[in-house]
Amino acid sequence: MTDCLFCKIVSGDVPAKIVRESGRTIAFRDINPQAPTHVLVIPKKHHPTVADLAAADAGLLAELLQEAGRVAADEGVAESGYRVVFNTGAQAGQTVFHVHAHVLGGRGLNWPPG
Repeated sequence: MTDCLFCKIVSGDVPAKIVRESGRTIAFRDINPQAPTHVLVIPKKHHPTVADLAAADAGLLAELLQEAGRVAADEGVAESGYRVVFNTGAQAGQTVFHVHAHVLGGRGLNWPPG
């Protein structure tokens, strides 16, 4: 996708603060953090939503969640608790239509969100 911001990050055309990278995923700091730890974990291959990714490649979705756990461990929030959030669709707050998991931690996270 030539106009996708996250595809441009994957290709190196747009800079990002990368915190982890695997063969099929990349994790980088959110430019508008909502918590002390706020990292986005994305597949390198473009899929618009988490539902699209689950239908196309359940294994890659599992890898994405494994990487989210690794990010939490690397960031020091795995023990105290963290949240993994997928916003799916504009009404849910998705603004970049390339599936991404938000890893949030480092402060108390209230419920319900939003």
